[in-house]
Amino acid sequence: MTDKSVKKKAEIIPVQMTEESTFKFRCHKDVSCFTRCCRGIDIMLTPYDVIRMKKCLGMTSDDFLPMYTELRLLEKTDLPMPVMRLLDDEKKSCPFVRDSGCLIYEDRPTACRYYPLGVASLAQKPQEDESGFYFLLQEDICKGHEESTEWTVKKWREDQGVDLHDSINAGWTDIVVRKKSFPQDHKLSEASKQMYFMACYNLDSFRTFVFESTFLKRYNPFDPKLLERIKVDDIALLDFSTKWVTSTFFKRENPDPMFRPLAPQAG
Repeated sequence: MTDKSVKKKAEIIPVQMTEESTFKFRCHKDVSCFTRCCRGIDIMLTPYDVIRMKKCLGMTSDDFLPMYTELRLLEKTDLPMPVMRLLDDEKKSCPFVRDSGCLIYEDRPTACRYYPLGVASLAQKPQEDESGFYFLLQEDICKGHEESTEWTVKKWREDQGVDLHDSINAGWTDIVVRKKSFPQDHKLSEASKQMYFMACYNLDSFRTFVFESTFLKRYNPFDPKLLERIKVDDIALLDFSTKWVTSTFFKRENPDPMFRPLAPQAG
């Protein structure tokens, strides 16, 4: 899942690709354009991207988000999401790119892993019999397309580790798709947007909210083992938080059983 909007001239090949579609591409230090795709770009971050990057840098989400990201509204959703804050240099570089490559390569964002592929999972919800809808992005500056290494979409996803990212981000992706299906005039309040952003991206703050506010008193008792897990496990907390966002903002009539409010006690 990616929304890597390249500001340089680029061509989206208008062919719907599946996991078995093939393309040729290889990026390495000997191509003349190495790291140029990491400059002058917009990189949308997913919730799991923030988890990986903040841990790699030894930071909390409270510190990472204002230092390395800026907020944008995701098209057709009115939902806030973080985009990588670029350096104020001549090339508008990603803060983690150097001429020798990426400083956080093992924890790089989902958009960087997918490139040069795009995926339409945020534009429409795949049907049960669909394996995915992908497209190829070709930039004039990119010489990786001239390499002879051939991939299927499936093999590229496996090689770049995006299967794990997409799996962990699935609850968040479902929220975005749900919001896109709503009429354009159906907007969340500013307070709701802030709550959505905290629950999906600022997990350290959301954890504090869960355990240090009246949150736990609003619902039937949670499984103690689940509470112990989300105290220390960001991935478990993200699963918990996206289910809460879905139940609170998009499925109020039929929420997840875990988030059904306590019935008022008879006076």
